[in-house]
Amino acid sequence: MELLIYLSYFFFISEFVLMLIKRSKKTSVSKRNDKGSLLILWFSIVFCITAGFYFEGYGIWGFSNIIIYCTGVIIFLAGLILRWGAIFQLKNAFTVDVAINKYHPLKTDGLYKKIRHPSYSGLFLILSGLSIAMNNIISFLVISISIFISISYRILIEEKLLTGEFGKEYETYKSKTKKIIPGIY
Repeated sequence: MELLIYLSYFFFISEFVLMLIKRSKKTSVSKRNDKGSLLILWFSIVFCITAGFYFEGYGIWGFSNIIIYCTGVIIFLAGLILRWGAIFQLKNAFTVDVAINKYHPLKTDGLYKKIRHPSYSGLFLILSGLSIAMNNIISFLVISISIFISISYRILIEEKLLTGEFGKEYETYKSKTKKIIPGIY
């Protein structure tokens, strides 16, 4: 089950690198309003993963535990693909802080056609997959609830900024899509 620890390291390093290279630049930003949501998100990720590993269920495993573990790893990897796919689709418009670049178009195609925040969907899948692979209901609840609340707060901040920037166009887009789970939320 060392794979789970290595996946956690990989996720942390990839997010840290993303934070270093994808921060908005003062010269290219027209609006910025993070309201501490990046700090809350990072604290939540570190706290929930640490707590999740504290409660993880790596005792004597049966076949069902191995299936749960493999399912969690697959969900983790799917989330990673979704998150990075969303980041690549936004190109230079993606920033880790809540900001709108001067030449930021409203993205409504590709992954953004059905959900408004696919990178957050990917993040939720990454952490939920990690928690499922831990084979412990407490780990799952601590990680999933914590990250869902953090992501929801960040989306609230981001959508206020996007509505202010794009107005009616964003409101129309919101009416046709869900936040992070297609057809549900």
